[in-house]
Amino acid sequence: MQFFIDTANLDQIREAHALGVLDGVTTNPSLMAKEGISGEQNILNHYKAICDIVDDNVSAEVISTDYEGMIREGEKLAAIDDKIVVKVPMIKDGIKAIRYFTDKGIRTNCTLIFSAGQAIIAAKAGATFISPFIGRLDDISFDGIELIQQIVDIYDIQGFETQVLAASVRNSLHIVKCAEAGAHVVTCPLSAITGLLNHPLTDKGLAQFLADHAKANG
Repeated sequence: MQFFIDTANLDQIREAHALGVLDGVTTNPSLMAKEGISGEQNILNHYKAICDIVDDNVSAEVISTDYEGMIREGEKLAAIDDKIVVKVPMIKDGIKAIRYFTDKGIRTNCTLIFSAGQAIIAAKAGATFISPFIGRLDDISFDGIELIQQIVDIYDIQGFETQVLAASVRNSLHIVKCAEAGAHVVTCPLSAITGLLNHPLTDKGLAQFLADHAKANG
């Protein structure tokens, strides 16, 4: 399973990359705004800065909701770097845009997926990734992990090559559950990834080893 970090913060991206397990980055307008990035050229420059850090897979989101606007923005984003994956919303014009980008050899990430039906039509259009938002489903008492499992099963049966990118991942347990469900990718905050490192028995065991070493060596 691949690990993407969901942020526009360059320091966090560098830290995740230095950890040696980072496969990509996802961003959106809200994350850009959180970092104080505004203005078209500044946003494009920031995407380039992210691409310069990571090895591949930088999802850059279009803002337009009409077909022509998405094509215009998506082509501009794709021109930044070969690592860019154009992030497109799950709407009718978005599906049309995904087909256009697919035919042009531009990778896409279909975002805001909340049902298996949406996942099927995005895969049919040729999306490289689809992003089911599991945390937001959990918030309204639907099982987000169950949706991941359902989509993975459908894709396996139908032979779709689209990868399931679990989004709105809130914690380390979500990551483990997504891995169990067969998600190809998870995107999450850095804290969720580093949280996988932690267990109280590890801390206790290390403290005991160090204490025993100190005792044995005077």
